[in-house]
Amino acid sequence: MSSSSSSKKLHVYGGKASFMTWRLHDVLYVAKHHWIPCVFAMGFLFFGSVEFTLGMVPSSSPPFDVGFVTTRSLHLLLASKPKLNTFLAGFNTVYVGMQITYILWTWLVEGRPRATISALFMSTCRGILGYSTQLPLPQGFLGSGADFPVGNVSFFLFFSGHVAGCAIASLDMRRMQRWEMAWTFDALNVLQALRLLGTRGHYTIDLAVGVGAGFLFDSLAGKYEESKRSKAPTPNGTKEAFFL
Repeated sequence: MSSSSSSKKLHVYGGKASFMTWRLHDVLYVAKHHWIPCVFAMGFLFFGSVEFTLGMVPSSSPPFDVGFVTTRSLHLLLASKPKLNTFLAGFNTVYVGMQITYILWTWLVEGRPRATISALFMSTCRGILGYSTQLPLPQGFLGSGADFPVGNVSFFLFFSGHVAGCAIASLDMRRMQRWEMAWTFDALNVLQALRLLGTRGHYTIDLAVGVGAGFLFDSLAGKYEESKRSKAPTPNGTKEAFFL
């Protein structure tokens, strides 16, 4: 950066760097009205100290997972009751079917492709990441032929498509003000996450990133739609029946 451009920027702030103009009342105002970033700032400092002082997990040991520790009782229960595990796995498959049905319905019946585009973005990215880093199956995994994908087939651990798909459907429901459906899907998603931890079907990080992926790809799908709608109409007024 040239000295002339630097001086111009300082001139905007009255010849001083921004932080040099801060006063006590400014700090108090930020703490009161912008407390969420302040909380994350404290989290940054806290976890920074934890990261640099925490002992690394040896390569010969299984990964440490807080979700597995929290759901240890549920894991023991499902391990001792295979029929209950199979029932919950079947219910989860029905729930995933509900997600897929809703997302396709919004496109094929309602003519709103955003959720479908989002799910396509998400599934492709999940496949790339899941293949790129193939995590080991967690110790104590409780599989079931009734679980989705049905038939005890292999699957990518990172990240959870179950959770991401539900987040995509729930966000679409909120856009359409289908509040009860959205809250129902959210509640089922929480129960689904607990079951996946209890069966050791996913690590905690898989589920957390799944939620974030749902929000991310929903946003990207929205930007994709906006970019296409902002362009000039197609010749002869041709309608893009699939995605607009």
